[in-house]
Amino acid sequence: MRNIKLSLVFLLLFLAVIGLFLGEMKNSNIERQALIKAKVIETDDSDVIQSSIARIGMQELTVKILEDKHQGEQVVAYNTLQGKPSLDNYYNVGDTILVALQEQDNKLVNANAVDMYRNSWEIILFVLFVLLLIIYAKSIGIKAIFSFIASLYIIWKFLIPGLLAGYNPMLFSTLILLILSAIILFSIAGFTKKGLASFIGTVVGLMAASGIAVIFGNKMSLQGMTVPYAETLLFSGNIGLDMKHIFYAAIVIGASGAAMDIAMDISASMEEIKIKKPDIELWELVRSGFNVGRAVIGTMTTTLLLAYSGGYLTLMMLFLSQNTSYTRMLNYKVVAAELLRIVTGSIGLVLVAPITAIVAGWIYTVELRDIKVKKMISDFSKNYKVK
Repeated sequence: MRNIKLSLVFLLLFLAVIGLFLGEMKNSNIERQALIKAKVIETDDSDVIQSSIARIGMQELTVKILEDKHQGEQVVAYNTLQGKPSLDNYYNVGDTILVALQEQDNKLVNANAVDMYRNSWEIILFVLFVLLLIIYAKSIGIKAIFSFIASLYIIWKFLIPGLLAGYNPMLFSTLILLILSAIILFSIAGFTKKGLASFIGTVVGLMAASGIAVIFGNKMSLQGMTVPYAETLLFSGNIGLDMKHIFYAAIVIGASGAAMDIAMDISASMEEIKIKKPDIELWELVRSGFNVGRAVIGTMTTTLLLAYSGGYLTLMMLFLSQNTSYTRMLNYKVVAAELLRIVTGSIGLVLVAPITAIVAGWIYTVELRDIKVKKMISDFSKNYKVK
């Protein structure tokens, strides 16, 4: 009954956070309100020049507005192609796109194509994730969804604005990570010994990773400009941002999810051991936690490697195709930055495991030790009672 009540509470909180988040998105930005969904019904590529996979020129589109006060009307929209496949969109008849409308005397004059409309498929994907999570994890799944949405809200509404405002990236990100770790771990485990042990282990490990990122990042002369869109961000009116420390903060944030995962795995395993063997001693329980941690770390560090390197798969293919030397690869700025990210995150994980095991062992056996101490005092009093 208690689990059902807690699940209902988290479900209500989840819905409240979603409503708040969607409300903020709806009312926060004028530009987003001006983007209208439209369907491409005709294309004119006469001014488009194609070279290999790149296209340059102006694509003229005839689109039908699908929403807002101009629903059903047709207007000409222009799509500028810059020869950059990573940024350009090439539209075909039948595509659903976003357009920015231009009006004169409340009449549509023309429109500019902005991007493909992908919201529907994104929503379907997220709903599929939610359904599978709830079906498998049940009440824990609801709590996990709540922590997921709450984390997204905190990052978007507090972390990002704070960094843009010029707050110290490392200190501010650390504060946000403390809040996120508490929300995620305690929403899943509740305010229990398991949640407390996971939280302490995660925080200490991430603090150590922060220090390592700063020390070795400075030694390797990494300024943070390898982060995607760093130059665009600076030259769009944010020239005063400390990109180097934002990069270091991003390293720790990226490793925080895996750190919480390891901490929860070890804490939960040790709790099960304690339940099955209530009289287990402190160091025996800690050794069991170490054994679980070794197994988890063995795969988790490789997980970080695959997760980060997957984003630079094409770069590695380029190196191999040009027979680039290992010395050049390892000293290439982007590669050095990714090595710092991978190794620093892995060090944080390696530290989280033993710290969590020690903390959990102490927390889980504290009652047993108190009982033994009281028994020792009682036995001592009986044996050496002053007559």
